[in-house]
Order: sequence, then C-alpha cells, then structure tokens
Amino acid sequence: MSSLKIWHNPRCRKSREGLQYLQDKGLEPEIFNYLQEKIDAGELAGLIGKSGQPLKEFIRSNEKEYRELGLKGKELTAAEFAEIAAGHPKLLQRPIVINGDKVVLARPAEKIEEIL
Repeated sequence: MSSLKIWHNPRCRKSREGLQYLQDKGLEPEIFNYLQEKIDAGELAGLIGKSGQPLKEFIRSNEKEYRELGLKGKELTAAEFAEIAAGHPKLLQRPIVINGDKVVLARPAEKIEEIL
C-alpha cells in the first residue's frame, strides 16, 4: 500500500474518528499533528488541489481567527489559504487523509474509503 498519512488534531472528535476508522481497518498511518508541527503551505495547497474538494470545506470559518483576520466574504485561492493556515493552523478543517497521491478531507470518516 502507498504511504498513508493523516493530518490530525487529537483534541478534535472528527479527527479522532478518522484515525480510529483507519485503525479499525488495521492501518497505522503516519500522524502529522499540524497544530504542533509546522505546516508547509505549498504542501497544503497541493493537498487541497489533489482532493478535488472545494476549498471552503477546508476552512474552519467558525473560528475566532477567521473573523479577526477579516476572511469572511473573501475569495481565496488554495495557495492563499494555505499561507494563512500555515500561520493560523486552527483555521484548517480536519482530518485530512493522504494515501499516495490521493487526498480526502475525511468528514465524515467514511469518506476515507474513497482513497483506500
């Protein structure tokens, strides 16, 4: 199997569900705790593009930082959002699961099936 990785926030229920979904299938992904490790903006923009999912699904618009940064109503590219998320990782929706060159925002966790 290709390299399996999850962008994970252990404090997030949806992220824990995604990790558990993989583990229940006997898979042990590499865990990238994006809140503690530095986000590479170029990598993130690439992942968003590979997912085929709309950018808005990756943005946590209910976060205080979203309002403070004046992002409401702004049309951002994946690259622009990735640069912002690199400095404000709480704005990134999770979990993101990567399997080789396939990517999915696993909300709900069952979406992981699309890339296995």
